[in-house]
Amino acid sequence: MMTRHTSVDLVFPKSKERHSAVKVWPVHSRLVTPFPSTLNSQFHHSKKIWFLYGISPYLTYHCQVGQSIDFSVLELNKIETLRSAATMPLHADLDRQIEQLRECKYLSEAEVKALCEQAKAILMEEWNVQPVKCPVTVCGDIHGQFYDLIELFRIGGDAPDTNYLFMGDYVDRGYYSVETVTLLVALKVRYRDRITILRGNHESRQITQVYGFYDECLRKYGNANVWKYFTDLFDYLPLTALIENQVTILVFCLHGGLSPSLDTLDNIRALDRIQEVPHEGPMCDLLWSDPDDRCGWGISPRGAGYTFGQDIAQQFNHTNGLTLISRAHQLVMEGFNWCQIIV
Repeated sequence: MMTRHTSVDLVFPKSKERHSAVKVWPVHSRLVTPFPSTLNSQFHHSKKIWFLYGISPYLTYHCQVGQSIDFSVLELNKIETLRSAATMPLHADLDRQIEQLRECKYLSEAEVKALCEQAKAILMEEWNVQPVKCPVTVCGDIHGQFYDLIELFRIGGDAPDTNYLFMGDYVDRGYYSVETVTLLVALKVRYRDRITILRGNHESRQITQVYGFYDECLRKYGNANVWKYFTDLFDYLPLTALIENQVTILVFCLHGGLSPSLDTLDNIRALDRIQEVPHEGPMCDLLWSDPDDRCGWGISPRGAGYTFGQDIAQQFNHTNGLTLISRAHQLVMEGFNWCQIIV
């Protein structure tokens, strides 16, 4: 006699439905024993399990109908593996897309949509001050200069062989903003721990409608859908990064500059970044401000953010135990500019 089996989907136990945390399909099957109270508590409090609800269609456990299940056999590391399999596209498909993008051939609208959804799931787990390990290659504005990006990878090494940190402004001005930002997002999804992408002031709905990215999306796709997928994704990009090494050298990285409203890294960590770049305020300042030869704070000629002097940077570094501030946002003809405590 054949044993009849069914699949049990795990879903995140909600406060009012703790005893229905296990569902059995098909509908005519009987409900199996729910979580033991002790394990239920562990699941409810574990940060590693928050994603179970979202991937329940992928997480199955086969049992005989009516049989009790010992959920203690489901180890957290196995669940994490299932999560990766459920939320990430196949590596082979991603590798194909990356190779296509390296030839400056943009993806289909459907592929971009799926890629942005995968990237959003990754970026949701990252912080306003995203930690980055050494060694790392730090890069400034790309602005749609696709072939400059390819040359950068040729000189510095391809991901994942080289660890990269990009400090924003991937789109606008250049002719290949679509290919540039899509390649960086694809690399982020494929090698999430080897590439960090921060938000710049051009990763914004308003700015991209003025400086070219919106029009490029219309020209290449015939509609604004791809522009919307990317600008929605931009809301999730980390605002800053903190590079650490074993000898306590801390490098604070961001696109623009400091803010009079933000004295500490904890102030930055407390910001709600998942929004369009505001016209003013601390989040705006991080993406728009510039250093200045004059001391103190000044009015920015850009119309957003502030200028800040060497004294402001020194005080911020001292307060937060930083060695150096690394930023982008401005053109320097030498490729980089060393200014004592600001690069």
